[in-house]
Amino acid sequence: MTIEDDIGFFERVPTLSLLGRQALRILAIGAETRYIHGGEVLFNAGEQADGAFAIQEGSFSILSAEGDLEVTVGTHTLLGEVALFTETRRPATATALEPSTVLCIPRPLFIKMLDSFPDAARKLREVFATRLDQSAREIGNVRAALDAREPE
Repeated sequence: MTIEDDIGFFERVPTLSLLGRQALRILAIGAETRYIHGGEVLFNAGEQADGAFAIQEGSFSILSAEGDLEVTVGTHTLLGEVALFTETRRPATATALEPSTVLCIPRPLFIKMLDSFPDAARKLREVFATRLDQSAREIGNVRAALDAREPE
């Protein structure tokens, strides 16, 4: 694939699509393509995370560290987006369900891109602030529901 193909791909990844074409060009130039065989583990729960993976082709099973939640994700999914911003550990294990291709975006590259494109950084901050607010409301709703069920 060419750099232009990778930019076009990134434009279809929901979180990354907010960044704009010039910012995506930086990511496309610095991202590494990785081919994953079916059944191969991309990353394990508990591993140090140094960036994110955008699924170009194929699909992955994502199994929570506790093993109690499993979801399947496919093309245009960004795995590990929190690791683009901060040092963290993988909360789940990602295993390819079929031959797959991912673009690896290292955290240092992503941070450098944000430094160069403050408008992109602002847009992402707004999206994450909205997500955090929504998550906090959902947790509050669950807490209220559980409190209502407790015997007195």
